[in-house]
Amino acid sequence: MLIYSKTEMMQWVNARNSPAADLFFRNVTYLGDGAFAVIVTVLLAFRSFRFALMGAASFLLSTLIARVLKQLVFPDALRPLKYFEHSEWQYRVIEGLDIHSYNSFPSGHSTTAFSVFCLLALLDERKQRGWFFALLAAITAYSRVYLFQHFVEDIYVGAIIGTVSSLVVFILLTSHWEKYPRSWHDRRLHF
Repeated sequence: MLIYSKTEMMQWVNARNSPAADLFFRNVTYLGDGAFAVIVTVLLAFRSFRFALMGAASFLLSTLIARVLKQLVFPDALRPLKYFEHSEWQYRVIEGLDIHSYNSFPSGHSTTAFSVFCLLALLDERKQRGWFFALLAAITAYSRVYLFQHFVEDIYVGAIIGTVSSLVVFILLTSHWEKYPRSWHDRRLHF
């Protein structure tokens, strides 16, 4: 982002496409949807109520920050379709995809993906799987640029918000619960 403009980065991503990638990114983008975060939070409740509460808190904090930035601070941030509306550049969009025009900054899907996958990496006992979670978050964020929904700067800031939100929630709640353990912390839902 320090070397290339947002236009140059968008053109680079937009030029690298294929029918298989269209299908892949059109579906993987849902890993950044709020519904996915809710599903993960419910699944965490089968592990422990403490983990589920962390999932909910992380998602809510990151979503609140992203929404405030989108709606109040940067409400006129144009998405790529609107930004390039009068450009001579012949960009490519996937046919039938609903593409938005405003509230580009930051990317909510990227925020959610990094929030969810960062928390899962922190909660996973096998830390070497952290790379897998980071890869899932990065692919989900990249899908937003590939699908012509966001610029690279949007997903970059979304990634920071999601990651920092999960780290803050994890550190604060873990510290609090170590000082004040409760019997419900390790309870969980059962099938």
